[in-house]
Amino acid sequence: MDDAYDWITTPLTGDLLRGALELERTAHGGLFPHRLPAAARARARGDEQVAQAEAQPSGVRVVFRTRATAVALDVRRTVMGHRGLPPLPNGAYDLYVDGEPAARATASGGDVLMVDLSDGAREVFPGDPGSVTFTGLPARDKRVEIWLPYTETVELLGLRTDAPVSPEAPSGRRVWLHHGSSISQGSCADSSATAWPALAAAAGGVELVNLSLAGSALLDPFTARALRDTPADLISVKLGINVVGADVMRLRAFGPAVHGFLDTVREGHPTTPLLVVSPVLCPAHEDTPGPSAPDVSGGEVEFVALGDPAETAAGKLTLRVVREELARITAERAASDPYLSYLDGRDLYGEADHAELPLPDRLHPDAAAHRRMGERFGAFAFGPGGPFAAVGGRG
Repeated sequence: MDDAYDWITTPLTGDLLRGALELERTAHGGLFPHRLPAAARARARGDEQVAQAEAQPSGVRVVFRTRATAVALDVRRTVMGHRGLPPLPNGAYDLYVDGEPAARATASGGDVLMVDLSDGAREVFPGDPGSVTFTGLPARDKRVEIWLPYTETVELLGLRTDAPVSPEAPSGRRVWLHHGSSISQGSCADSSATAWPALAAAAGGVELVNLSLAGSALLDPFTARALRDTPADLISVKLGINVVGADVMRLRAFGPAVHGFLDTVREGHPTTPLLVVSPVLCPAHEDTPGPSAPDVSGGEVEFVALGDPAETAAGKLTLRVVREELARITAERAASDPYLSYLDGRDLYGEADHAELPLPDRLHPDAAAHRRMGERFGAFAFGPGGPFAAVGGRG
């Protein structure tokens, strides 16, 4: 199929990418998008979960103008596998033309990172570079946007088209900076472009920077500083599920940690609309503390809560406790911070939603639930009277 086109190769540079906080030039001459800056990655050195999550380019997209009818993105990707389980689906690359979904494809080639869920052991099986190709695009000047997958790490090696490309001028739209857990990163959505934050951003007409970190939304100071230092017109932080699931702190530490996290964000954004979102419904952890752990006894990954509900009396965290504390903290701070607001995550996905669209792995909403969450967040946050409705300058 490649031989049918007279390809023009365009070097990938920062003016062709959106949604990354930092771009690393690689030894292969490619471009590697990071969702945490180098200073934050240094603070998390040795934490493979953080390193993997920030390198998976959820919300990162290649954006340009062209009259091309064929587009190929050459990549060196790393896909994850779980030892003893069927291979995970390939990550989806979604192509949009002038803001409308036009095609979806997967990349060929790539390394495989095999993880043993029983002990966390990891082994890399090297593969070859590959590409993802889109054809049959309209032969007119247009804005092309390729959303990279949230499930793979992607080194961008080159962009090939059958007509010249040029950078797309900045849209002038407000920038929404969002931080959350694996659900916000996209887990169980069809693609990065159809994860609930991306759908909500489309509904609100804003540019998304998705700083969600699967398994690592743990109130880390380095994440707060990354939020502080990133230009944004709107900010949301969805907190709690990873703190419970990882069982990293008790109630005594959680409250001050939330205050410290918000204090740091406010150092860089004193008047930016800031929305605190509590966890969506997860029956396994509503009244049972963490830790949570994967269970593969049925041949598929499901997550189970291992804590003892009786331990909540000693300060162990459940989702119900976390929501109460986040609501209290936000209300107290809002008395002197008129730009701060709160959303109960169960308004995005609650008991009725779980009855209709149960969590497939007992932790992450499925693709249909992502769509519902995106619609609801968009209506709440960007609708009339919502915390993100009013147009304001960067704070």
